[in-house]
Amino acid sequence: MNDQLTWQAAVKETLPTIFGYIGIGLAFGVIGRTSGLAVWIVVLMSAFIYAGSAQFTTVSMLTALNPVSSIVLTTFLVNSRMILMSTTLSAFFKKDSMAKNLQIGSLLTDESFALSMNKLNYTQNRLSFEWLNTSNWIAYLTWVLSTLAGALLGNIISSPRRFGLDFALVAMFIGLLYLQVLADKSMSKKMQLLAILMTMLLTYVSMIILPASLVIVVTALVGCALGVLVKHAFF
Repeated sequence: MNDQLTWQAAVKETLPTIFGYIGIGLAFGVIGRTSGLAVWIVVLMSAFIYAGSAQFTTVSMLTALNPVSSIVLTTFLVNSRMILMSTTLSAFFKKDSMAKNLQIGSLLTDESFALSMNKLNYTQNRLSFEWLNTSNWIAYLTWVLSTLAGALLGNIISSPRRFGLDFALVAMFIGLLYLQVLADKSMSKKMQLLAILMTMLLTYVSMIILPASLVIVVTALVGCALGVLVKHAFF
């Protein structure tokens, strides 16, 4: 990464993350097709819902003949973490128009958010619409095209897990986390590692006692609060 906030810089810095989108997009396309959905329905789900893990939930609920109201509510809960992420990023786009802010928020993903947080380490806490919007559009187009490819391959590949496609997104986030730890000079490595360990523990406990749709949101809120307390108390 560098301190440039141009669309050219966004292309260069976003390209390494597209393999995660490709892997999971292919997996979703295959699963959607093997669940009995038509290719065009699978692609439109990615184009209009554009919710990553929530789309897998939607497919399973559709095939189980759940009511539409339940599907909509579940999708909202699974993707409600985007409210937290959008709120965090909004501080960097106060001077931009409402239309630009809506565009950024509508296409924001976990990956582009993580990429943005890492970018801040190189730009003196600055972001630009041009940079983030380019990153978001690369992610969106890659996701939709990967879904289309997966749906077309649905009759050939019966199990995406056989090819490790289900681990692609996990591997990408591990890489982004590693780069974030290396680049962030504002916090000691001990504090960063402690925050990671606390988040892992919170996630494990939350998965035991909470519905899956609430795990990420609760872990994020509690983890942030604990992180602030620990930082001010010991660092």
